[in-house]
Amino acid sequence: MIIRLAPAAALCLVVACAPQGGPGASGPEQAALAAERRSDGSCQAREIVPAIYEQVPGQVQVVQAERAADGTVIRPPIYRNATVPKIVRPRGEIRFEVPCPETMTPEFIATLQRALLARGYYTAAITGRMDSATVAAVRRYQSGRGLDSGHLALDTARDLGLVAVALPAP
Repeated sequence: MIIRLAPAAALCLVVACAPQGGPGASGPEQAALAAERRSDGSCQAREIVPAIYEQVPGQVQVVQAERAADGTVIRPPIYRNATVPKIVRPRGEIRFEVPCPETMTPEFIATLQRALLARGYYTAAITGRMDSATVAAVRRYQSGRGLDSGHLALDTARDLGLVAVALPAP
């Protein structure tokens, strides 16, 4: 009796441990496909740029100064040398135009993967999914052009020939 229930229990365990949100709804994919729609119908991505701290030499007060009732210093404060954090770059946020979610079809993503493969940025199999390998390849390609993001920028999609470029009116 126990032997017959083991496969069913194993199947339930596998189903319970599967990621929620359906096939291909992994963290990098959800993040790379996230876009905010603007009032003009275009879409934009918002990416948080973390602060960068650096440890620098400094002094830390160990004991406070003792003062008399009239304000004169009885015993000066005691300091020790230590490394202290300093903000090199504050936290920020960048926003840039991206293809809207309805554009990011499996066929579009497969074409993106082929374009990045042809340029040497993508080395995995063509899946048609915005998986971690695709997000990393997009980040590598865009960081060389001044945008350190795994979100596919609309300008990048145009540079790769994936999105039509609006021509000026004659």
